[in-house]
Order: sequence, then C-alpha cells, then structure tokens
Amino acid sequence: MGGPSAIPTDPPAWPAGADAARLLALQLLSPAFPTGAFAHAQGLEWAMDSRAVADAASLARWLADVLDHGSGWSDAVLLSLSLRPGADHAALDELARALCLTAERLTETLEQGAAFARTAAPLTGTDAAPAALPVAVGRACAPLGRPAAEIIALYLHGQALNLIQAAVRFLPLGQTDGQRVLAGLAPAILRLAACAADADRDDLGGCAIGAEIAQARHETMQTRIFRT
Repeated sequence: MGGPSAIPTDPPAWPAGADAARLLALQLLSPAFPTGAFAHAQGLEWAMDSRAVADAASLARWLADVLDHGSGWSDAVLLSLSLRPGADHAALDELARALCLTAERLTETLEQGAAFARTAAPLTGTDAAPAALPVAVGRACAPLGRPAAEIIALYLHGQALNLIQAAVRFLPLGQTDGQRVLAGLAPAILRLAACAADADRDDLGGCAIGAEIAQARHETMQTRIFRT
C-alpha cells in the first residue's frame, strides 16, 4: 500500500449519469457539508430559552410553521428560481438579502452561502462567488439536472435536521425523539418542495412572526450557544 504520497491531492472527475448526479446532490445537501450550519439556529435558541419550544411536540410545531410560513418557504422559492435555466443569480442574491428581516438572519445565509459556494465549486464546476445560501445551492445544483422538487426537498430536509440537532443539544431531547420529529416533517417537506418547484417571485412571502421575533430577540441575548 502507498503512503501519504499516494493520496491524490485533486478530487477525481465526478462520473456522469443520473445516478451519479443524485449522489452528488445528496453530498452537497447533506447537513455534513461544511457550511458551518451547526453554529446557527435561526432564533430557535431564544425560543427554547423562553420555553416557547420545550419538547418534541412544540419543536415539531415550530419547525412546521417555519417551513410553511417562514424562511423554509422563502428559501425553497429562491432555490427553485435559482435552479432554472438563465436564472439571474446576482439579482436573486439581492432579493434573498432583502428578504432577511434581521441582521443575524442575513449573516447566517451569507456566511453559509459563501462557505457552500467555495466548497461546491470544485465539485460542480460552478461559480465560487459568495451568495445567499439558497441562491448558491441553486447555482451549484442546476448543472446536475435533477428534478427541482428533489433538490428543494433535500435542502429543506437538511435545514430541518440542522435545527433539530440544535434542539437536541439545548433541550432534554434525545436523538431518537429528534429523528421522530424529522420523520414527521417529511410530508410537509415533500409538499412544500413540490409547490416551490413551480413557484415564481410572486409566491415569495410569509408570516412567521414568532420566528422573526425570536431571531431579533436572539441578537440581544447575553449568553448564547448559537450564532443566530
């Protein structure tokens, strides 16, 4: 067996074909992909600290509302628009920034988007320029040729899992209960992905007031585990 010198320094060319594209999409949209998502919680820390989210049931309700009416839906539509041929990613990036109602939310999407773009570019041959996360994901995943609903569902699934993992670290909530919450969100994630796949700019918008308040309140917490 070869020593360290036998380890290739450049990644091999990704194989062609639909199955390979699906695997690469799973890799890019895995919560393990290095975007720094583990450090962010979209205001959920304040909600848990205030006991608005205190157990598996209240966590599931909170996440369902965020997906349906908050950043989940907005990100899904932005991602859908970014996946389309001829998408104006610069304009969509500006729109994504404008939709962030708090400084922390803006920092979160920009920092994760920059990290995603930087790491995904060598794998996909796409632009490494920083962009808001859903735009960076759409730009990188568009060449894969996978159905938009599939990409959006994987994105939302990863976002939900990141928030669940934050709750597992903060609450007396075990990994098994966390996985049950994630499984319970599957129908909503698939429904939202299917809707977002055909959405346009006029469909952007939401009303997750509690989540927005949580993000704003988190900015002034004296002791914080998460950055957002």
